[in-house]
Amino acid sequence: MPHTERHRIHRIGWLRAAVLGANDGIVSTASLVLGVAAAGSSSANILLAGIAGLVAGAMSMAAGEYVSVSSQADTERADLERERRELANDPKLEHAELSAIYVKRGLAPDLAHEVASQLTDHDALAAHARDELGISEIVNARPVQAALASAGTFAVGAVLPLIVVMLIPPAQLMWTVSASSLIFLALLGSLSARAGGAPIMLAATRVTFWGAMAMAITAGVGSLFGVAA
Repeated sequence: MPHTERHRIHRIGWLRAAVLGANDGIVSTASLVLGVAAAGSSSANILLAGIAGLVAGAMSMAAGEYVSVSSQADTERADLERERRELANDPKLEHAELSAIYVKRGLAPDLAHEVASQLTDHDALAAHARDELGISEIVNARPVQAALASAGTFAVGAVLPLIVVMLIPPAQLMWTVSASSLIFLALLGSLSARAGGAPIMLAATRVTFWGAMAMAITAGVGSLFGVAA
């Protein structure tokens, strides 16, 4: 009887980029707002700084993710091309290498040899990519997907503290932005943990702790030097 299991590993590419983007959006924008507010700036200047941080941060996240994941993709392509040449130049050695991998994973030598033969006949390059190099369709690099996910979620995360800035009087800004941002971070950690099947409390605590530290340090610098950190 067919049985379809719902695994979450296929989400790892976009989920990592999305969580990173949203976390950075909340933390960096809230920290920027708190740093500028602690320096005694007006509400208009605080909001302007936050908007500038949103735009710059989203573009930076998109560019950074695209460049870094593109580098990963370049490495994957180079390794696949090298593997393609090796399969063409010495297929027997590559077959033996694949068999040895399966033996190390627990198969008997004869069975490992047969498995390697059948997988090689089916798609030799795919077999070596998956079992020798660890490259598969599930986890391979997707630069555009990572860039869009990071930029979009950064913008969404950054908007949240800015909404608070627009709604709250300047006298209450510091504590309100801090508290609301910690709530946003806890929600983000919970949602990402749920999407990835991880422990919710641990993820929420981890995200909130580091966000609180970043905001506290930035506010302290703004207060100490009278400038936005």
